Amino acid sequence: MSRIGRKPIAIPAGVEFKFENGVATAKGPKGTLTQKIHPNMTVTVENNEILVTRPNDEKENRSLHGLSRTLLNNMIEGVSKGFSKELEVNGVGYRVAKQGKDLVMNLGFSHQVFMSEIDGITIDVPSPNKIIISGPDKQLVGQFAAEVREKRPPEPYKGKGIKYSTEHIRRKEGKTGAKGKK
Repeated sequence: MSRIGRKPIAIPAGVEFKFENGVATAKGPKGTLTQKIHPNMTVTVENNEILVTRPNDEKENRSLHGLSRTLLNNMIEGVSKGFSKELEVNGVGYRVAKQGKDLVMNLGFSHQVFMSEIDGITIDVPSPNKIIISGPDKQLVGQFAAEVREKRPPEPYKGKGIKYSTEHIRRKEGKTGAKGKK
């Protein structure tokens, strides 16, 4: 049986959870999230804990069990604490700023790159080379961070570009480095 799927999900104080007609709804201080759960999975709420069970041990149901539990856990965590991704901008002359609800990036192009905040996402720029993207929906935060990073991904020679703060860029030696190794 799935180890992840068996774990109960604790509902923290200040979070409301409802499961009706295959749709889970979580409401908390950071916002409201809804998620459709596969009809094979059974979701029950008992004394401030959510339990996800499956009907049998077929391969599809086994894989859906852990997935459904993780999706519900991410909803509960998102509406109570929220999720965030931190990005770093490296490069001479590369910088970011926030103008109203827009993220303005100077990334070595002949023009500035603009990205607007979308619903459920907040952008914070504490310094000219750091971006913090946060929101209650884990998938939306990750997707938006990937789209920002896509504007100028880090390159392996000088490491210039936008990278996640936890990401390690594998550096390459330039063509002059190979001359001395004959």
